[in-house]
Amino acid sequence: MRNVLFLVGMSVVIAVAWAQENKSVDPAWLFMPESVEGEEFVAIEPVMGSDFPVELRFVELLDGVYAPIGFRKPAGDGPFPTVVFAHMNGGYGLRWIREWTQYGSGTLEEFLDAGYAVVWMRYRAEVDTAYGSELTVREFQGRDRWSRGPLEYEDAIEIVEYVRALPTVDADRVGWVGVSHGGEMLFKIASEYQGLRAGVASEPAASDYLARLPSDPNAPPSLPQPETMDKNTPEMQASAVQALRARIDSEQAMERIRAIDMPIFVAGRDRDHNQSTFRLAYELMIEAGKSAEWNSYDHDHHGFIFVQRNAEGVYEPDSFQQAVVADSIAFFDRYMAAP
Repeated sequence: MRNVLFLVGMSVVIAVAWAQENKSVDPAWLFMPESVEGEEFVAIEPVMGSDFPVELRFVELLDGVYAPIGFRKPAGDGPFPTVVFAHMNGGYGLRWIREWTQYGSGTLEEFLDAGYAVVWMRYRAEVDTAYGSELTVREFQGRDRWSRGPLEYEDAIEIVEYVRALPTVDADRVGWVGVSHGGEMLFKIASEYQGLRAGVASEPAASDYLARLPSDPNAPPSLPQPETMDKNTPEMQASAVQALRARIDSEQAMERIRAIDMPIFVAGRDRDHNQSTFRLAYELMIEAGKSAEWNSYDHDHHGFIFVQRNAEGVYEPDSFQQAVVADSIAFFDRYMAAP
């Protein structure tokens, strides 16, 4: 009799519990009558030589893992126009954010001085999964099952969405600056997502986005060019662009570009071995009737838009760096001015 009463009592408890709204994020496997409360974890660190500290935050991505960002804002409550910065390939996590915030943020300091909030971000490293394969999700045992792993540009979209929701950010005035692979990601994002107001693609390594065709296996091998060529005249650049046009799937490339609905400033580098890719991305945007701007700079180093401290620990940009940063801020000022 005692066991019967016990079982009846347990049944009543279970029935009452499941009659309540389940507040769990994992309701197929866990019942919670109340959600877990508490503020989001944010670590705040001072930044060398700056009045603007960095907020180290963590953004949940599509598949439930987290990516770190470093968020900084000017003085005041905002909401501020905000620019997120993407440096080449991903990886290295929170340590990367902390190192680049302290030693590689000369460009971000200029944006802060111009009244913009800024974000260094990390995303997963680039993988060999073909860009353009559809990402779908279905329910599996009460949780998500994806058709493939998310890609780094999809991480970036989640990060931008997180940034847009911050109370000190003007969600309608969020921009992007990306260099190399970070520049290519801007094109990928802009073809699928409408949450960015404007973007700068500096030296965008966009051959994947432009649907470059496989090399002819019967073609004679060619020697790879150094990253910075000794000479790359305007005539050489124009010829390289024409040659590249013949090596892309132009129909697929234009389909992607026609989906873009935001202005993009493409910053080239005169003697970069990949200059033809930078220029062709710009030219195809113009041919598609999109809002695009172009300028090219004769700098010795790939990634020059991001100013780093010198051996004395000082930000001392050269004339080309000063020019590309000033041009980028002027571009955002035109497209992200307060209404």
